[in-house]
Amino acid sequence: MRISIEKLQQWKQEKRPIVSLTAWDYAIAQILDLAGIDIILVGDSLGMVALGHSSTLPVTLDEMIHHTKAVCRGVNRALVVCDLPFLTYQSNITQAIESAGRIIKETEAGAVKLEGGYPSMIETISRLTEIGIPVMAHIGLTPQSVKMLGYKKQGITQEAQEKIFNQAIALEKAGAFSIVLEHITEELGTNITKTLSIPTIGIGAGNGCDGQVLVTADLLGLSAKLPPFAKSYANLKEIIFDSVTHFAQDVREQNFP
Repeated sequence: MRISIEKLQQWKQEKRPIVSLTAWDYAIAQILDLAGIDIILVGDSLGMVALGHSSTLPVTLDEMIHHTKAVCRGVNRALVVCDLPFLTYQSNITQAIESAGRIIKETEAGAVKLEGGYPSMIETISRLTEIGIPVMAHIGLTPQSVKMLGYKKQGITQEAQEKIFNQAIALEKAGAFSIVLEHITEELGTNITKTLSIPTIGIGAGNGCDGQVLVTADLLGLSAKLPPFAKSYANLKEIIFDSVTHFAQDVREQNFP
């Protein structure tokens, strides 16, 4: 049975940390699900780790749906959440409904995630949840706003902290079932988490959040560059390179098969 939104909210009350990772294909999704990951996010970060783009901006809705279908085939337990890619929900509420609706109808994802806070996304989230589409919000460093924000830590000044804090409160009131807090100060992440009744998932937001998420390619040592808040638990790039070069050598020396 898939993990429900109600279960996540129960875990927040019980102070049981929520574990989340990203996936972009069937093979990775299977492993994460068997390992007991609670939320598998099909993030638009797949634009970099799977498609070779320099940012998330070029990723299309069709690409997200394609990869989410593959991920869902490998998942039996985790809640699968799919990112809405850049310019598939920001124009107007009708566009957001159509984009989110396609994800829910065409994949087995249990929810969508979108970036942005008050005032831009409040009405959108309210409308999506009203028609039965669960929404995970995302504030702080929002990668789809890289042209404006860069990849710098957010919420440094008192004014910026108040803005992000108020966004979080407004997003909960709009109906978001959870909020990703990315690359903000630990104090701000903790304060938001203590204030909200919905789970917060941190990525570079300190250990005061209800859960943590990493891009799986970062965790496995497959990314070209590691963000300052990420951690590699393996160096699969080196392992894969050594394995491939060893195979190539065996073939050339006629030691395989």
